[in-house]
Amino acid sequence: MIKLPVTEIFSSIQGEGPYVGTRQIFLRFPRCNLKCPYCDTETIVPKQFRIEINPGSRSFREFENPIDIFELVELLQSYDFSLHHSLSITGGEPLLWADELSSFLPLIKKKNLPIYLETNGTLPSQLLKILSLIDIISMDIKLPFGEEIFWDVHEDFLRKSLAKEVFIKIVVTEKSKLDDLQKARDLIAGINPSLLTILQPVTKVNGCESPKPGQLLDWQRFFLEKLMNVRVIPQTHVFMGQL
Repeated sequence: MIKLPVTEIFSSIQGEGPYVGTRQIFLRFPRCNLKCPYCDTETIVPKQFRIEINPGSRSFREFENPIDIFELVELLQSYDFSLHHSLSITGGEPLLWADELSSFLPLIKKKNLPIYLETNGTLPSQLLKILSLIDIISMDIKLPFGEEIFWDVHEDFLRKSLAKEVFIKIVVTEKSKLDDLQKARDLIAGINPSLLTILQPVTKVNGCESPKPGQLLDWQRFFLEKLMNVRVIPQTHVFMGQL
């Protein structure tokens, strides 16, 4: 019996990146291998996880963690798959559960629901365990914070992701450094300058402030010097009041 720990399940509107506005089922997993200063998501493994009964109702039922993967599929089917663009596998960092996902995701693929992976892009070996089961990869490039630097592992991860549809998201704050942005830009350009790159201004949290309008325009211009497709997209679900 294979079980997975879950944080929450809900149906909502994708608020980030190029698929903003599409309807997705969100399956959120606990735990993360990073501690980003702007993170606003709980990553502990709860004793119980919650599933929203009716989309947008903020009314939830609770179930014991972890849950058997077949029971999880049954729960997900309480939502009409035909209304949804895809299943968003998110976290935390969902690739921490790659072994379990390698057994769970084929059950979803049988339902003809595309799989959309949201990941911090730092676990390339884990990605390979489920890459064949993924349709779209939303990959973060994390600018350095504290003593954490990710350039080499991001490059490895991105090269492996090219087998699928992939786009890159870079969260930027008022204090983001041009040197770090240059390294991110050049990393992407060295792999494929046509890859869609999203500059995502941080939603104010934990003392992190969003960049000034002029900064965003300057940074977009800077990225466009070497990349072909650079967009600035904030977290739209926040001001739409969506989960």
